[in-house]
Formats: sequence, C-alpha cells, structure tokens
Amino acid sequence: MKFPIHRFKGFAGILLLIVLFVLPAVMGGAYAFFQYRSSSLLSERVTALENEVKVLSGSLQQANVLSQNSEAQIKELVNRQAVAAQSQSQQLTAAVAKVAPAVVSIVISKAVPQLKVSYVDPFGGDPFFQGLGFQIPVYQQTGSTTMKEIGAGTGFVIRPDGYILTNRHVASDLSATYTVLLSSGVQKQARVVYQDPNNDLAILKIAGSGYRAAQLGDSSKLSLGETVAAIGNALGEYSNSVSVGVISGVNRTIEATDDNGNTEKLSGILQTDAAINPGNSGGPLLDLDGNVVGVNVATVVGSSNIGFSIPVNQVKKIVGQALP
Repeated sequence: MKFPIHRFKGFAGILLLIVLFVLPAVMGGAYAFFQYRSSSLLSERVTALENEVKVLSGSLQQANVLSQNSEAQIKELVNRQAVAAQSQSQQLTAAVAKVAPAVVSIVISKAVPQLKVSYVDPFGGDPFFQGLGFQIPVYQQTGSTTMKEIGAGTGFVIRPDGYILTNRHVASDLSATYTVLLSSGVQKQARVVYQDPNNDLAILKIAGSGYRAAQLGDSSKLSLGETVAAIGNALGEYSNSVSVGVISGVNRTIEATDDNGNTEKLSGILQTDAAINPGNSGGPLLDLDGNVVGVNVATVVGSSNIGFSIPVNQVKKIVGQALP
C-alpha cells in the first residue's frame, strides 16, 4: 500500500515542515532543559535546607551548652552568696564574743527624801463648800532618805585596771551612786573620774584589775553600708543586747536632748540603723573584726532605727588626754 506524497511549494511548505519536525524537537529540548533546571534548583534548595538544619542544630546545641553554663553559673553564684552570708554571720558572732566581756550595764541610784502624805481642804474650811468632801494631797519630807534607781545606761571597759567609758549624760550627776554590772554578773561600785566638757563622754573607775578591755578600732576606715553591731543595756532591763545594722551616714551634726531637757550639739557623728534604744547609751558600736568604732550616744525618738554614735577616733583623743 502506498501513501500519497504531497509536495509543498514556497513558504507554506517550509512552515509546514517547521510545524511537523522542528517545533516538536525544540519543545522537547526546552522541556528537557526546564526539567533539568528544576531538578537542579530543587537539589540546591535541599542542600540549602540541609545546611540550615545543620546550623540550627549547631545553634541549638550551643544554646543548650550556654543554658547549662548559665545554670551552673547561677548555682555557683548562689553558693558563693550562701558562703558569704555564713561567713559574715560567723564573723559577727566572733566579733560580739570578742567585745561582750568588756561591756557593762550601769545603774544610777540616788538618795531621795522619804515623804509623808497628808490631805487638806483646799477651801480652808469654808462652810459654803462643806459637804463636798474635796481634799488634795500634800507631801512633806520626813527627814529620812531612801535609795532609788533613777536611770540606767551602758559602758565598756577600756583598760584592764578598771576604767570604763560611757556617755556623760549617763554619768552626769556627781551626787548619784553608780553600780556597774559586769558581764560575769559581778556588781562593782564605780566613781566618776572624768566628764568631757564638749563631748557626751565620761569615764568611770571600778576597783580591781585584770578586766577584759575592748579593742578600739579606726573609725576613719568605715564605709557607707558597712555592717556594724551595737551592744547595750536595752531599755535598762536587757543587758548585753545585740542589734545589727550598717553605717548609714558619717560626719553628721545632731542636737541631742536628755531626759532632763538638757540639749547638746555634737559634730562628726556616725549614723547607723542598728537599733539603739534607751539604756544603750554609752555602749560600743563594733565592726566585724570585733573592734569598737563608736560610742552609741543617741537615737531619734519615734524613728525607724536612726541612731548615732561618737566615732572612736574622737574618743581615743579624749581618753588619751583624760587618763594618766
């Protein structure tokens, strides 16, 4: 069987040949090229994704390492802080144990006249007021006296031969009797041997020797925020009470008023938030080395732990001039 063969002449024939033979070949090549290019791009994308996965995996591992390191650093910091707190607590305990044997309570007593009470009619027996039964008490001295406690304070031994430092407002009355209660529980009668005319300081003397004396430090080395402790006869009832705080200020100027209304201006004073209560006056302010850095002198009544202390460097000058 024979197929008819047609011959095309001119442009129409050429176009027909292109449609029948050339165009399919070109399209097939283009398709093959695009298939190859798509495969290549896909391969490149897969490789890029694999690289990203590797990077992310490495970053995750690094993040895990950093997290573990951070956790370890936090634990180490907490441990250091715990050790530091324990160390400071131990330092404070040792400092108090070093100074406490030198701290004394001071009781001030005075002979006061005994009184007899009688009641009288304030209207002198006027008949107009009779029947009201109104009378007022009248106190009369009997001629005899009795010893009565009129105050309390704190001091501390500064020399083994029985010299005790305190505030002048604690030992201001030369006609009073001063009884010193040592940390051992022994009571000693004391006499006032020195009162400073310009600072609120006084020195008492008790008989005997071999007493435990406090070590005087250097108040010029104190820094704001440094831990300190106060020891004293709080409220005149609780001997050797310890309160802890920090140095809140230095070189303060204050005006302090005692129970009798006497006012005194003091300069160069330390401020602390360690609780200083009535009865603490004259007691030591000490650092963590167990050295006295101040003499507690006053507190702001009604405040939240605003106390004041005379710097020990001022004290050392005065003591050096007062004692032989």
